[in-house]
Amino acid sequence: MRTIAIIVAGGSGTRFGAELPKQFLELGGKPILMRTISAFGGGASDRTAVSAFEGGFSEVIVTLPEGQMGLWRELCERYCFAVPHRVVAGGETRWHSVKNALDSIGDISDVDIIAVHDGVRPLVTADLIGRTVEAARRDGAAIPVVMLNDSVRQVEKGASHALDRSTLRAVQTPQVFDARLLTEAYRQPFDSTFTDDASVVERMGHSVTLVEGDPQNLKITRPMDLALAEYLLNNA
Repeated sequence: MRTIAIIVAGGSGTRFGAELPKQFLELGGKPILMRTISAFGGGASDRTAVSAFEGGFSEVIVTLPEGQMGLWRELCERYCFAVPHRVVAGGETRWHSVKNALDSIGDISDVDIIAVHDGVRPLVTADLIGRTVEAARRDGAAIPVVMLNDSVRQVEKGASHALDRSTLRAVQTPQVFDARLLTEAYRQPFDSTFTDDASVVERMGHSVTLVEGDPQNLKITRPMDLALAEYLLNNA
């Protein structure tokens, strides 16, 4: 059976304040997105000595805005990046990008697992990928989560109140699903309340298993995140 990883990379770099979209910025001498693809495409992550998942996923699909595809091809040539992957045009939202990637797969009769991962989480480890895949194979849907360190408050109608952070979790990726379940879930109409792939699957009434995440599985959104990722990479 095939396993497919969808890597969503649609950032513009606006919040980051950089000229390049953040997925193309260098981390440890190569673009962030290349490190992310390598973690799923059979190459070992820089933070682990073993391949990311049983020699890598059968196929890696990357979603990019059409306007960034030319730059990505140039970067692949410049850095001699040869990890196999296929690029699909992204959409208006993350949901639309994942839907485009799923539609590009076609026949899924020989696909058992599909993982969806943020393109700007390059420090994902083999252990986290493997544990999440294992849980998804068992339960149909699994996502990694981590405890919150900060106190949190809910703001509503100009007022706020404290929430019990012990009942809350921060969600990471990869989010991993049975292939048929995920493709069926994405046949639902788009809804702006879909925050991630798990929320799309839950709308169908399917529960999602929580897997212990990794605090170092950073999503690089701001310059301080990139600086921390560089530190972690250099001190692994």
